[in-house]
Amino acid sequence: MTLVSIITPSYNQAKYLERTILSVLNQDYPRIEYIVMDGASSDGSVEIIRKYAGKLAYWESAKDNGQADAINKGFARATGGIVAWLNSDDTYLPGAVSAAVKVFEENPDVVLVYGNMLAVDESDATFNTLTYKQLTLEDLLCFQIIGQPAVFMRRPALQKTGGLNPTFHFLLDHLLWIQIAKQGRILHAGQTWSAARYHPEAKNVAKAAEFGREAFRILDAVAQDFHLAPMLAKINRRARASAHRVDSRYLLDGGLPAQALAAWFRALVIFPPVALKRMNIFVSAVLNLLGLGKWREWVLKRRKKTFAKN
Repeated sequence: MTLVSIITPSYNQAKYLERTILSVLNQDYPRIEYIVMDGASSDGSVEIIRKYAGKLAYWESAKDNGQADAINKGFARATGGIVAWLNSDDTYLPGAVSAAVKVFEENPDVVLVYGNMLAVDESDATFNTLTYKQLTLEDLLCFQIIGQPAVFMRRPALQKTGGLNPTFHFLLDHLLWIQIAKQGRILHAGQTWSAARYHPEAKNVAKAAEFGREAFRILDAVAQDFHLAPMLAKINRRARASAHRVDSRYLLDGGLPAQALAAWFRALVIFPPVALKRMNIFVSAVLNLLGLGKWREWVLKRRKKTFAKN
């Protein structure tokens, strides 16, 4: 039976950390190597980790150089044939690990599998279900995003990448998926495996406007990759437009509707289909600029309540 290594990087996430840890420890898969890398938290996180220390393969609480550094240190300690990481404010759904292992066993040529993902708030109320589709390497180069908490990788493929690039802080996972996908097939499983938590302190909320910048850095890195550069050259306009589309989405989430609209129009000029598929960004940006953002928030709250009831 394959050993699965799971790493949780954590820093001052005591509010959510125990839920994360229990979501791993309560999995029905019997061979899990669980590693928790805490960045010298001062909010009570260490006491929570110590509570479960006897069930962990390894844990430490020491200063690190950020999320990528903490995860890479965990990767270095991992010995399982399958590896994943789960951030300290996210959770696995019951049966997620055993389901992922089964997909790998049935598809020996696959280097990465990913499922669908719930979006939950601070109180674990679900307000959206993120359903993905089967993607190719070309899709990844055009910033079709995969929900990180629902991803599992083969460790040999991960090792060939050198791990996460520590100079990236926002789209570091997407760059890693690209590096793994160039080694073999990635596969979407039509099951929901995890829940990603959206709260004011999460970087996808607190620092949303900074995500787009890294999309362009990813394209620059790919252009320097001997194996990927030819593929990027063939889809350059679509990929560049997609980077602007990503930028526009996160600028909007960051409360910068004028900049988001400008980025959306740049995508439209470069490769219209990319922008036109995300007309919701255009509409939301315009509503915010017209002072109708509260109406949009009301709609989103109604959606949230609807999902919470289902």
